[in-house]
Amino acid sequence: MKIAKDGIFPITKDQHGHPLPISPASGLDIPGTIQGEGKLCGVPSLFIRLAGCNLHCCWTLPNNVQVPCDTSYAAYELQNVQTKSVNDICSLVLQNTDSIRHLVITGGEPLLQAQELEQLCEKLKKERKYHITLETNGTLFDEKVARYIDLFSLSPKLSASHSSCSGKPLFSVTTIQNFIRFASSCGKDFQLKFVYSCKKDAEEIRQLLSRLQGWKPEDVLLMPLGATPELIRINTREVLTHCIRNGWRYCDRLHISLFGNKTGV
Repeated sequence: MKIAKDGIFPITKDQHGHPLPISPASGLDIPGTIQGEGKLCGVPSLFIRLAGCNLHCCWTLPNNVQVPCDTSYAAYELQNVQTKSVNDICSLVLQNTDSIRHLVITGGEPLLQAQELEQLCEKLKKERKYHITLETNGTLFDEKVARYIDLFSLSPKLSASHSSCSGKPLFSVTTIQNFIRFASSCGKDFQLKFVYSCKKDAEEIRQLLSRLQGWKPEDVLLMPLGATPELIRINTREVLTHCIRNGWRYCDRLHISLFGNKTGV
């Protein structure tokens, strides 16, 4: 599998259980971190970041500041990509999850590697019955992978994220509905997590939700754009207002508050 430069994080041991020579980017001398966004915000977790994405996102804030994807190194400006086998990834996870039961598979777009991802999730579930969150942009759906996922974290990208794509939102209503339908029929959970960068985003979200079935307001999460506290504050007030008016959840970015704009935390 192709994994990003931070790969499996944060970890303190190699796949054989030997201590790594470098401490985690979190600054903590233990493996694992917390989920910083969504319904499981604050839950101790280990992350697996796969490399490659089918979207190229860049936002513009109201003050005309350009904000590229905060994981572009794992999406379209690939840096130091690693190739690891499913067995090696599983061994690394097992060595670094003594007290952690929540895994987050993120990217990039993980479902670009659906066949190997299915094998990895199956193996992880057999080894230790982990709770697995899949973070995806909602453009791809694979039922073989979905059966091993406990929480589908869907982040549809709105038109403001794609200035180079004629202002059109790059998401598939049918694909998102497939996730919701599968989750509902199999007793799994999902969340629709949107990045807010400007006023038109709220209306686009409402239009998308009007075309979807099977969701509740508490399944919808809105978070301000930004990889630093200063950028996040630009839209915080508007995001809070939209959440309260629509019954949506305000989505914090707790990892930024705790660790700053770092990778591997």
